[in-house]
Amino acid sequence: MVGLAVRSVLGQYATFSGRASRAEYWWYTLASLLALAAIDYLLGGSRLGAVLILLLDLALIVPGLAVTVRRLHDTGRSGGWIFFNLVPLVGWIVVLVMLASRGEAGDNRYGAPHPLT
Repeated sequence: MVGLAVRSVLGQYATFSGRASRAEYWWYTLASLLALAAIDYLLGGSRLGAVLILLLDLALIVPGLAVTVRRLHDTGRSGGWIFFNLVPLVGWIVVLVMLASRGEAGDNRYGAPHPLT
């Protein structure tokens, strides 16, 4: 399931339209965090580790934003809600709840549900 989600997200590297299921979003997020943690664990404190973490962060920022916008679309919300993360203290909690919410059943204005469930 993790590999399928990662392939799906990276295959739509900069696609901000459409929808992303909860499974796709959360498995991809877990894989990204585990990859960063593994580099930190294996090479933490070294210059090489810092460079690799920076490069991975830079490589994953666009697909991370894209899958987040598609996940918001799945719940029937505009991708603009991602900017609510900038509201101190409460913003990221509101967005987290939206990302964890069940997607709309059937088609919505952003398209058909994503097949990865």
